[in-house]
Amino acid sequence: MSKLILTNEVAGLGSAGDVVEVKNGYARNYLIPQGFAVAWSRGGEKQVASIRAGRDARAIHDHEEAVALKDALESNKVKLSVKAGAEGRLFGSVKTGDVADAVKAAGLGDLDKRKIHITSPIKSVGEHEATIRLREDIIAVITLVVVAAK
Repeated sequence: MSKLILTNEVAGLGSAGDVVEVKNGYARNYLIPQGFAVAWSRGGEKQVASIRAGRDARAIHDHEEAVALKDALESNKVKLSVKAGAEGRLFGSVKTGDVADAVKAAGLGDLDKRKIHITSPIKSVGEHEATIRLREDIIAVITLVVVAAK
């Protein structure tokens, strides 16, 4: 088992600044090369503190503010215009950054793309769902309307 400090949020594992233990292969082959984690060391506690301070600065602190943002996101449909073929199949797929940009363009707030989770790849036009973790205890489910760009 390898002890690591997460530098980014990893779904199912933890948030930035968390110290986790994972299997050696997962650490060596995925987390460290992708830049999601660094090896833990005794001197790493200062690094953990700075990562957590940055995470706290970006986080939504007020519970009521997060609930209001969740209600706004869930009550509106977010329109996404992407290049598509004649039968409605997309050229590529919709990424979390595209969703964050669409939410910002709709005037619903500025979201971190690392907090957005798309359950299944979006490769066709139509309505799709994505989840957004606003806080540890508040998760919003938004409806995405994917349309073909003209």
